[in-house]
Amino acid sequence: MSEPVLSVRGLERVYETGAGPLPVLKGVDLDVYPGEIVGLVGPSGSGKSSLLHAAGLLEHPNAGRIVIEGRDCSTLTDKQRTKVRLGAIGFVYQFHHLLAEFTALDNVALPQMIAGRSRAAAQARAKDLLSELGLAERLTHQPPQLSGGEQQRVAVARALANAPRLLLADEPTGNLDPSTSTSVFDNIYDLARRQGIAALVATHNLELARHMDRVLTLKDGHLEPHTFS
Repeated sequence: MSEPVLSVRGLERVYETGAGPLPVLKGVDLDVYPGEIVGLVGPSGSGKSSLLHAAGLLEHPNAGRIVIEGRDCSTLTDKQRTKVRLGAIGFVYQFHHLLAEFTALDNVALPQMIAGRSRAAAQARAKDLLSELGLAERLTHQPPQLSGGEQQRVAVARALANAPRLLLADEPTGNLDPSTSTSVFDNIYDLARRQGIAALVATHNLELARHMDRVLTLKDGHLEPHTFS
């Protein structure tokens, strides 16, 4: 078997509250492999977002190791963490967080230009990604001119713009109706599979989760295989 894109060992996350320390992650271990789509389920407040934020180098855990493509990121500087996020990790959130004043094309081109790609090359890749997601006729539309499903597809294209090896998605279809949710998830699944991307997807939608390669439940600070009833 190939090496995991994401490897987490002994991850702990504790939040300080007025009532004292609140441990959310209590020694989480996790591997996600190239082309694998792993579902993450659990009740609200169980720590799914905390796990994604730590794995995506957005937050510092209290303990544990995070290895991305064989590189231990646990001791990196903030500048080094930012570089890894920009080049190796794509993020999709429940809300699209698109820049309202930019077109769909420019929303997808922008992270590539930040990474050093020329505007022409960035726009060419953005056009290809958006066309692959069925948005060839919407390239010049701004987010307010797009439907919810279209906005989220633009967000998926943006997440994949810099060809990341790891995709982290936090309730990516949470704001969409069931039919649109299925369509957007299929887009994520197909692109991740074909491009060999390791994907970790937090969701409350167990029907979508059934289609993933593995599903894990985060409960009492630990991961365990999810059993569908």
